[in-house]
Amino acid sequence: MPDSSQSDFFAPEPTESSDGAIRTGQPLAARMRPRALAEMVGQEQLTKSGALLPQLISTDRFGSLLFYGPPGCGKTSFAEVIARETKSRFVRVNAVMSNVAELREILSIARKMPESRTLLFIDELHRFNKSQQDLLLPDVEEGTVRLIGATTHNPGFYVNPPLLSRSHLFRLEPLSTEAVATVLRRALTDTERGLGDRQLQAEDKVLTDLAVLCDGDLRRALNALEVIALSLPEDRTEITEGELEVFARERRIRYDANEDEHYDTISAFIKSCRGGDPDAAMYWLAKMLAGGEDPRFIARRLVILASEDIGLADPFALPLATAALHAVDFVGLPEAELTLAHATLHIACAPKSNSATKALAAAKQALKSAPVQPVPLPLRDKGGKASKRVGHGKGYVYSHDFPEGISGEDYLETPLQIYEPSAHGLESRIADRLARWRKLKAEAKQNPP
Repeated sequence: MPDSSQSDFFAPEPTESSDGAIRTGQPLAARMRPRALAEMVGQEQLTKSGALLPQLISTDRFGSLLFYGPPGCGKTSFAEVIARETKSRFVRVNAVMSNVAELREILSIARKMPESRTLLFIDELHRFNKSQQDLLLPDVEEGTVRLIGATTHNPGFYVNPPLLSRSHLFRLEPLSTEAVATVLRRALTDTERGLGDRQLQAEDKVLTDLAVLCDGDLRRALNALEVIALSLPEDRTEITEGELEVFARERRIRYDANEDEHYDTISAFIKSCRGGDPDAAMYWLAKMLAGGEDPRFIARRLVILASEDIGLADPFALPLATAALHAVDFVGLPEAELTLAHATLHIACAPKSNSATKALAAAKQALKSAPVQPVPLPLRDKGGKASKRVGHGKGYVYSHDFPEGISGEDYLETPLQIYEPSAHGLESRIADRLARWRKLKAEAKQNPP
């Protein structure tokens, strides 16, 4: 249920008690949260002069806001800054722990306090199901509450369309290495909220390396800095690269299986293979493996790539990719990583052709756009007396009786041009062969046996 602090204005610092003292036990990342929009580091595309968000905050004329971005990029900080600068009543909810009963009570209290201009911050909004999100709609529409939702997941997939249409959507990017390192330096020297009392020193390279290890996640970087600082003996005054080694060994790639990171990374992998960039393809492969992606999923995508984007330009790609899929099941990780690397490099470096993809699409379109052609009588199965009596198979010309197996016969009542071979790789030979066969077919029609 909401606590008593939710009925008060957002006057005290979010990291302080009402008398201004820092709350004991709070992580460094919480203590170092910005207290004003001017203190926000990174996300300049949202905070620069003339941008929409500062205008909305300064005029205090906004409805609901959605902040979408990876962990530790400033979504919660934006919410707290907005509440502070607009002097709104701030109610914080985490969608993982909340329920319908709590939401109903929060909304009921907000209706009784219209003058307080309640700002409802829902962290991890994507965790709310459709009915929970629908519960917010009437009060959002009436302006009873102004919603600020934070999500690491694409709102287009996880936020109900009616709620999404009533909100300003702001996309946040991972913070740059420079921005994270700047805040780490500030935390080392800040005696009020940071680690300044320890009087620790760190070279710029050490802070930059720590920022790199944290992948644009400022919260993770600050908490890592605090852990490193607290682990040092009291007589130590410098953080060196040696202190980063343990953290680096335990570093995990940010990769959420079955979520945005999963889809974005496999998309980059596929497009790198298709685009003939083996270096990028190997990088995205390594990221997926480090993030714990299912190797069978990667192998299946390679099999699809082999037909969709390579096809007859390199007919060895499909059996190789299929062999890789079987090898992944047969060998298992970690050795199967080598098999995936082998198949990835072959597919990325192979000549490309999407002629099979286009031919299948053209054939489907031909079926849709015109009446389905009957099978010509000479091509029909002549098995059985009834079939023979109606002429099935009559007049069929055996291809092997003619040069290169080309008899001059048509195999559709109305011939169609569906397959267009590319000029890439081995498929160029097919193009030459088909051109020669067309000539032989024309000659055979002019001189029937």
